[in-house]
Amino acid sequence: MKKTIITLLLASFIITDISPVMAIGNKNNNETKKVSISKTHKQRLKSDDFKYEYINYNWWDNFNDSILTGYVDKAIKNNYDLKMATIAVDEYYQAVKLQFANELPQAGVGFSPAYVKSPGTTSSDWSFATPAIVNYEADIFLKNHDKTKAAKKEYEQSLQNERAAYIAIASAVGTTYLNIVKLDKMISLQEEIVKDRKVIYELMLARNKEGLTSTADTVKANKAYIAGMTTLTEYKKQRKILLNQLCVLIGENPNKSETLTRISYDELNYNGVIPTEIASEIIEQRPDYIKAEQMIEKAGIDVRVAKKEFLPSINLTGLALFLGGELGSAWTTKNALTALAAGANWSLFTGGRKIANLKIKKDEYERVLNNYYQTNLTAIQEVNDALITINHDDKKYQDTKRQAQLERQDYGFSSAKYEQGIISKLDLIQMKENVLSTDKLVADQKINCLVDYIGLYKAVGSQL
Repeated sequence: MKKTIITLLLASFIITDISPVMAIGNKNNNETKKVSISKTHKQRLKSDDFKYEYINYNWWDNFNDSILTGYVDKAIKNNYDLKMATIAVDEYYQAVKLQFANELPQAGVGFSPAYVKSPGTTSSDWSFATPAIVNYEADIFLKNHDKTKAAKKEYEQSLQNERAAYIAIASAVGTTYLNIVKLDKMISLQEEIVKDRKVIYELMLARNKEGLTSTADTVKANKAYIAGMTTLTEYKKQRKILLNQLCVLIGENPNKSETLTRISYDELNYNGVIPTEIASEIIEQRPDYIKAEQMIEKAGIDVRVAKKEFLPSINLTGLALFLGGELGSAWTTKNALTALAAGANWSLFTGGRKIANLKIKKDEYERVLNNYYQTNLTAIQEVNDALITINHDDKKYQDTKRQAQLERQDYGFSSAKYEQGIISKLDLIQMKENVLSTDKLVADQKINCLVDYIGLYKAVGSQL
């Protein structure tokens, strides 16, 4: 009786848990052809090539700007939002391994000495035990296996979240950079306008003193000059803000924003081909579209698991115990005790918990199914909107370029009249501002077209 009590007591003193790692073959021939998650994840740790594949890095060469591609590369390597997205993927990967452990036997070993004195006796003695217990939930209904498949689907969704983050950051870098280039040009043109307005004001002021110009006209000239200064200040403010944003996007301190280099607007030469239509197959490669499909698959698995919760759970337990009164004799066969037990547990009444859980999972399936339909419509809308925006903005840009050419031609005629003494210098300077203002429109619309193309790049998940 004493030996039995000690055995039961020592069997509970497991001090070391060992979780063996093993591979279990999949009987589904279709699934065995897929690349394992572990292999894919190990490849991610060895190389960053997948990050450049996410953003279609070669597409950025269409801008013929090594400075821009350099900033995109810096963002891929240094942006903290992207680092967090990558870490999140690893968290989901570890969650898959954690769930997979439930499909495997759990084993534990230990060592426990005991000093025992039984009631009613004056003697006491030592005993030494080495218990080993193996427990395994027989997954004959594949409930734990389905839970592992659901965890894998969440891991795959995290990959799409990561991909979407990389595309978004690359797009933000390109958009911010191009707007900075545009503001450089706008500031340059506005400085010329301010300079000319100052000359106009000074001429008007001199003419007013001679009684050739009214005070009202002089005040208007002064107002125009001040308004030009205000616009120039606003442009500089916007450029400073965008420079700070670009610093953050590429993982640098905003205090270094003034050191950021960029291409000149006049050297910007985009040679990409803007498509007139996008194939539906490309839309299906959007990260949110793929994620929506994976959410449906996971929801279907969750429903299946909820149904299997109604089935009994079967557990197998093995015990091996070496028990001896002396340390040297503890590991002999005559002191060994082994046991193997099996048990089935079937919950007959849970207060409706399992039924409610099944209904919840079915509702979740319907919700993610509708989310998939909505995602599909949104993807089509965003791509169509991007195409429409590009085509119309490009038409506006071409029309404005022709308008700018006419303004320059008209200014040439005015210059000739000025040389002939037909018009005054004041009239010539005022006509020059029309040229500069039109040049500002051209610069604005050219960059808008390039930003629109980045919008299309983002809308199709970088698959251009």
